[in-house]
Amino acid sequence: MITTKKAFATAAVLAICVSGLSACGGSSADPSKGHVYFMNSKSEIVDQLDELAATYTKETGVQVDVQTATAGTYDSTMSSELAKSNAPTMFNISGYDQFAKYTDYLEPLQDTEAYKLLNDEGKAYSYTADGNSYTLPYAAEWYGIIYNKKILNDYASKDYAVIKSADDIKDYDTLKKVAESIQEHKDDLGLDGAFATPGLDASDTYRFTAHMARLPLYFEYKDKDTTFSKTIDGTYLDNYKDLFDLELKNSPTEPGLISSKTYDDCTSEFALGTVAFYPNGVWAYSQIKDNEVADEDLGMLPYFMGIDGEEDYGPAGVYDASWAVNKNASDLDKQATLDFIKWLVTDDEAKKVLSQDMGFSVPFTTFGDDDQPDNPLTTAAKAYTAEGKTEVRSFTVPDQKWQDDIASALIEYAQGTSKWDTVQTAFVDGWSTEWDNNESSLGTLPEAQPFES
Repeated sequence: MITTKKAFATAAVLAICVSGLSACGGSSADPSKGHVYFMNSKSEIVDQLDELAATYTKETGVQVDVQTATAGTYDSTMSSELAKSNAPTMFNISGYDQFAKYTDYLEPLQDTEAYKLLNDEGKAYSYTADGNSYTLPYAAEWYGIIYNKKILNDYASKDYAVIKSADDIKDYDTLKKVAESIQEHKDDLGLDGAFATPGLDASDTYRFTAHMARLPLYFEYKDKDTTFSKTIDGTYLDNYKDLFDLELKNSPTEPGLISSKTYDDCTSEFALGTVAFYPNGVWAYSQIKDNEVADEDLGMLPYFMGIDGEEDYGPAGVYDASWAVNKNASDLDKQATLDFIKWLVTDDEAKKVLSQDMGFSVPFTTFGDDDQPDNPLTTAAKAYTAEGKTEVRSFTVPDQKWQDDIASALIEYAQGTSKWDTVQTAFVDGWSTEWDNNESSLGTLPEAQPFES
């Protein structure tokens, strides 16, 4: 997903020195208390990790070192560091491919205090195998159809409106009627279109291949009562097509030109108040704020696409970023690492850094309403759970190639150079092909469990 990141002039393998650490010239660390060495993949939070590590060392005497790989080098850096005698004691896992690649280094965590502090959603997204849970998700995010309340209120006041308020949009049929009506009357409303352009430049395809594509997968898995299948039928791809077509026909951009529209282009359409709807996630807030849409005018709908029972579901959740512990570390260092992780999610000041400074909605029971990031889209998404709606789970997809092939097929379909069958083939046949490739290269596949587990 797209996030705004600070620029860091770092080498690919840069040890971040933290004040008070013996490794960086300090004297407050006590070697007899163990050592925490965190291999971090998120360069945008280096400053905050520096702060947390320094504070923990000062309070406990436990040395904490953090190393961050620059974008695109995490796997190569991890492989190199894990081969060393002083290997990382904890590291990031993001996606099934990394989980499978580093399985031999993962400590089972289900009996640890930190794991027991995860909320139900966090536990559901912990990577498991052979009855063991190996990761601790630490950043929850949601995606759905972001909308501008001010625009919808203005529209609802018109005599041609098909709704009385945004609260009336509870399914795809209503969303379709509203979007088409807004498009028809866009000049009167002062808009360029109902939906932001479904951009298929490489910077924006993730909205359709990594996120929207998970809705038909979720409901097919639900039918199959499983959390993983190496083959799929594409049962709900017609529903996916309906929503894609709705966006395609009711945006500011001609369908044949959408492959040239970038993430920034599409986000700007919504941020500048020229469209009513924008399918994306809570992370888009950083690009939307301080433009033409006030915080109080930001709302989020689920990805409605006409699937039976969809009115009972809220936005989709995604928990890609997780912590893992190196099982090959010494017992002393493993315990020091587990204690550090527990401190991160229980200490009041550490919690503030994670939620407010880093901006994470952290899926641990120790984080209450007052510990959530200041993001109106997160608030809107979480409101569905409070209303009793079921969160759509983002099951893992095979790899980037599967996503890229779907994006290419969508471009051809939008341009009119191929039929929808091309998308269907990329989605369904590509799914089994890429999982076969993963099984050959990684030697393992996700463990299937009953859907509601």
